[in-house]
Amino acid sequence: MTHYKNNIKILVVIASYGTNNDQYLKQLIDEYSSMPYFVDIVVVSNIPKALGTKVEVVVGLPSKNPWSLPFAHKKIFVERSDQYDLFIYSEDDTLITQQNIEAFLQITAELNSNEIAGFLRSEQGPDDTIYYSTIHSHYHWDANSVCRRGNDVFAFFTNDHGACYILTQDQLRQSIVSGGFDVKPHEGNYDMLVSAATDPYTQCGYRKLICITRLEDFTCKHLTNKYIGRTGLEKSQVDVQVRALLDIAENGIPIPAPIRVESRLPGTRWTKSYYEPCRNDLLSMVPDGTQRVLSIGCGWGKTEEALLKKNIQVTAVPLDIVIGKLAETKGIRVIPETLEAMPKILAGEKFDALLISGLLHLVDEPVALLHHCHNLLINDGIIIASCPNLKHLAVRVRRHMGQPELQDLEDYKKSGVHQTSRSMICSWLQSAGFFVDQIEYVIEGRWKRYNKYTLGLAQDLWANEFIIAAKKHAS
Repeated sequence: MTHYKNNIKILVVIASYGTNNDQYLKQLIDEYSSMPYFVDIVVVSNIPKALGTKVEVVVGLPSKNPWSLPFAHKKIFVERSDQYDLFIYSEDDTLITQQNIEAFLQITAELNSNEIAGFLRSEQGPDDTIYYSTIHSHYHWDANSVCRRGNDVFAFFTNDHGACYILTQDQLRQSIVSGGFDVKPHEGNYDMLVSAATDPYTQCGYRKLICITRLEDFTCKHLTNKYIGRTGLEKSQVDVQVRALLDIAENGIPIPAPIRVESRLPGTRWTKSYYEPCRNDLLSMVPDGTQRVLSIGCGWGKTEEALLKKNIQVTAVPLDIVIGKLAETKGIRVIPETLEAMPKILAGEKFDALLISGLLHLVDEPVALLHHCHNLLINDGIIIASCPNLKHLAVRVRRHMGQPELQDLEDYKKSGVHQTSRSMICSWLQSAGFFVDQIEYVIEGRWKRYNKYTLGLAQDLWANEFIIAAKKHAS
């Protein structure tokens, strides 16, 4: 008779669309089949798959949308919720190991009843460098979420998507009772593919916490490695952030409020990236002879690092104190304070230039912030600001067509976004005592062709973003 470790019964459901990932699907099946547990494996797919007698294949989409396939696992979990101790869902290229499961079981006993141990996803480069593909764009660690549970330290990472999750029987039951689990295919802040794997956290009353003292145990491999070179953060840089989080847990000091990087609209439109690439277009507007620059809303510091290489002193107010540690590793002087505290902290200092990239449209009082910037500049100092164009033709068309996610765009209190345009940004700058010196229109994709056809006379319609340089009036 086969002995199963602790008599644990696990139901695994894997979503596998088409055949492109079949080699990875086989790897997942082999992994689960080798575990010392009683494991039943179900594969949901849009097509029949010959996976052997020990794997159940359920064919069919929950809706006509092919992206709805991941939701097929939910009905299976609901129908079999009383038959298993653990329930695992994953995409067909995301590997959960015995080590991951053992860690989950150990940690779950430490967590509060509304908390679930979650996973980050990693990829491995050709040189064996590990990258965390979960960490990109505006997603970040919530410094205020750091907490101790038992002997371990946890933190919330704002990207709930890990392409997989594990629930205990009690957690699944509670998710079902919440009314947010057994739902039709949908999308919101995440697209339909992702929403199915994040609903336990976004709709069922649970919070996904990452155990940062055992991060390797709560990291799952993304077997395709397809995001390397496109997105994701190298492990050495993740380690810097984790050390910052552990310092917070150790010191227990108050944490300055982070700068808000997201709108209140559904989806991820017009967010401020924590991992913005070096903005050479902004750097080109920094005058020759500049010696001191202040960057407001600094992320990981690629643009600021380029200034350092030109022997320019750089001070930065970071988006939060965790990302600020990454900027510090590049040699940037970081002021870990809120936007509100910045004027007092920097009082008496003067800068030749200020950078504000992709942030003004999210600030509650942009003119007030620009006034503070004015006071921090030398006479004839320059401010260089970039903002998205929310009067872009595509935005106008979508609003005219009644897209619900844009219906509150004109109401800042509801949307969290100022409807920025070239004229609005110029008006803000002028109100704060600047005169506009230079405007660059960032036009991308097919809009470049339209701009060419209109001889550059309708750039306000085609520009995805504006970069505006303005000088301080000499006193």
